[in-house]
Amino acid sequence: MNVKRTQGELKRQRDALRQYERYLPTLQLKKQQLQLEISHQQRTRAERGVALHEQQRSAAGWLGLLSEAPEIRRWLAVEEIRTGRKNIAGIEVPVFERVDFMPAAYDLFLTPLWVDAGLEALREMVTIQEEIRIIDTGIAILNKELRVTSQRVNLFEKVKIPEAHEAIRLIRISLGDQLTNAIGRGRIAKKRIEEAELVEVLV
Repeated sequence: MNVKRTQGELKRQRDALRQYERYLPTLQLKKQQLQLEISHQQRTRAERGVALHEQQRSAAGWLGLLSEAPEIRRWLAVEEIRTGRKNIAGIEVPVFERVDFMPAAYDLFLTPLWVDAGLEALREMVTIQEEIRIIDTGIAILNKELRVTSQRVNLFEKVKIPEAHEAIRLIRISLGDQLTNAIGRGRIAKKRIEEAELVEVLV
């Protein structure tokens, strides 16, 4: 490992290690929160998918009647899809609220009786489809953030923290060797001074 073997570098590596170890639990918690929310969103999506399938199945018997009221498709026009926002571990995700449809103005006496119920059922299907679309958008956002967070957790756990530990170990060994050598040189120098003084006394 290419690292300076100095007291200054030892302090820098220790500070970095403390920072990594303080930040890692926050990242791990964020990862866990994202995983839980993704799982929750996926369950909700599955439930709404079942509800949509049920609506489509129950509508299968009268969908053929649409030819009697072709304008019903026009009455399905969406005016606005209303969504809110939810904060998950610092990430904003959309939350479905409702679909507002354009007003359906038709003559109750001239329009077949089944149109009211049919229009309501079709609007419910469109609403569920839009809800699923919003859920999918949220899951995509959460999955992207989970990938980034997981990469950071791995970087800290598998790279940064082990590297800092290894750097600290190497610097300590090097500083220990330097201290030992310095003590050894000091003893040699002291011994030479003592020998020189002894020579002077004898002379």
